[in-house]
Amino acid sequence: MTNGLRVLAVDDVPPALDELCSLLREAPEVAEAVAAGDALTALKMLQGSHFDAVFLDISMPGLDGLELASLLSRLSEPPVIVFVTAHDGHAVAAYGIGAVDYLLKPVRAERLSAALSKVVRMAGNQADEPQSAPDAMSALPVESGGRTRYVRRDDVQFVEAHGDYVRLHTKSGVHVTRMPLSRLEEYWEGTGFTRVHRGFLLAVDAVLELRSDTTGGLLAHTEAGDVPVSRRHARDLRDRLLAAAQRGELGRGSHP
Repeated sequence: MTNGLRVLAVDDVPPALDELCSLLREAPEVAEAVAAGDALTALKMLQGSHFDAVFLDISMPGLDGLELASLLSRLSEPPVIVFVTAHDGHAVAAYGIGAVDYLLKPVRAERLSAALSKVVRMAGNQADEPQSAPDAMSALPVESGGRTRYVRRDDVQFVEAHGDYVRLHTKSGVHVTRMPLSRLEEYWEGTGFTRVHRGFLLAVDAVLELRSDTTGGLLAHTEAGDVPVSRRHARDLRDRLLAAAQRGELGRGSHP
């Protein structure tokens, strides 16, 4: 770090995020403070740019702050993590992940200054070194009955939109997580998934065959079920299936 810290602030509550960014921008140690309204947006920003530190809320929908920090800890040169939360019950877990500080809301300027001093010591002279983010979307957290489990992207054969949620269809069952289909499509593009219908995202290599329904519509058959294919997406899907077949990558759902 030579010209001040570049900091990413993450919080899903806009007033809290605005207040944190304002405090960070007023701090002499900070050269730039950038805002992210959720953990998934933060991940995308971290994939494309370097930050010295991440000031991170814990309680967020979808991927929470502890899960994001755990992913970031896998980087070869991870950003320094500071948690900013309204609850003190996660402090042990936060420090266990490697956070340098744990700030309680509302954040006082003097507490922020102390946290930034720790960040400066940790950041050292590595602010200008590029980093590569982990493949954070290779698994999604799914909450059910007060418990969290993770569904691997490679196990998902297709995804179905369900309001603000998506249903992840696997051979073992259907799992629901809070995320718009358009957002998941953005993160899974280039990983073998393609939009085949307004409400469906399909893993191309999970397709066993194409079928016609009773009205003449097109269905992509997988071991997790049949997926409707709209006319506007049919040609693109056929092209993708042909290319995958030529590479010998079709029908992963048929393997144990």
